[in-house]
Amino acid sequence: MNWPRALLTDSGGFQMVSLLHLADITEKGVTFQSPVDGKPMLLTPEESIQIQNRIGADIIMALDDVVKTTITGPRIEEAMYRTLRWIDRCIAAHKRPNEQNLFGIVQGGLDPVLRDICVRGLVDRNLPGYAIGGLAGGEDKDSFWRVVAQCTAALPEDKPRYVMGVGYPLDIVVCSALGADMYDCVYPTRTARFGTALVTEGVLKLKHNVMADDTRPIDPTCACMVCKNYTRAYIHCLVTKDAMGSQLLSYHNLFYMMKLSRDLHSSIIEGRFPQFVCDFLRKMVVLYAFFSLCHIHHVISVVTGIFVYLRELSCWGQGMSGSMIVFVSIR
Repeated sequence: MNWPRALLTDSGGFQMVSLLHLADITEKGVTFQSPVDGKPMLLTPEESIQIQNRIGADIIMALDDVVKTTITGPRIEEAMYRTLRWIDRCIAAHKRPNEQNLFGIVQGGLDPVLRDICVRGLVDRNLPGYAIGGLAGGEDKDSFWRVVAQCTAALPEDKPRYVMGVGYPLDIVVCSALGADMYDCVYPTRTARFGTALVTEGVLKLKHNVMADDTRPIDPTCACMVCKNYTRAYIHCLVTKDAMGSQLLSYHNLFYMMKLSRDLHSSIIEGRFPQFVCDFLRKMVVLYAFFSLCHIHHVISVVTGIFVYLRELSCWGQGMSGSMIVFVSIR
């Protein structure tokens, strides 16, 4: 690839969810029916690691048994314990431990007891880093954030903590406040293909007819190449008929995410992270209040929940109540 920066590869475990209608999961591994020719393909923990060893990524993921968080019953416990058994097979199959960092993945659905068992099992194996998997699959925000808070609190602080499949700006900010370090998601480019741009206040839907005569840039405060050279009206014309529209929006959205990550990181290093979160959320809440009063109570409850979580974790200390008043007063 000649990519001069860090590279992370996933194990294939997520396909147990996304291709569930084509997969058969057993203790040996997962058998997929090829969507191309229908032939069966067996992916074992060993094969997953061997593939990633050949690719040579800096961070590689253990094969885990993934189930949707909306599923209940014994399947969640089965998947969690299988994930722990498979991590041992992944460790044994890993031929380049001095060059590639093997991360384990915490499973257990929304069950705090199962999550705790999985965290302890992975930490006992002293891995280079740890991921929190099985989230962002349809569960409510309250449950999602509480699982992240539980796992980050129990995982080692001196090793990376990676929340898998998370890419909404709000979730990244909140999970960072809860102690997470890494994320991955197709959201910035996927939402661009649907004609949606990420902006400071939330999202901007370029397919809407109101954009047809709007000669402003996507985001007047953005310094990316797209915002410097193209108008909303021009991109509106493209997104309905030309792939270039999706490409321009993808460029902008990735620029937005990179800037968000840099600003978030800088605020932590410089000791002003609480103010960063307050400013970030204030803009988002004001947008909802202005455009859609029917949704404002939901947004307020989400924002209030964020502060409650952080207060419970003693992350912010003094001065938090004043910020909370600013948000609630919008109601």
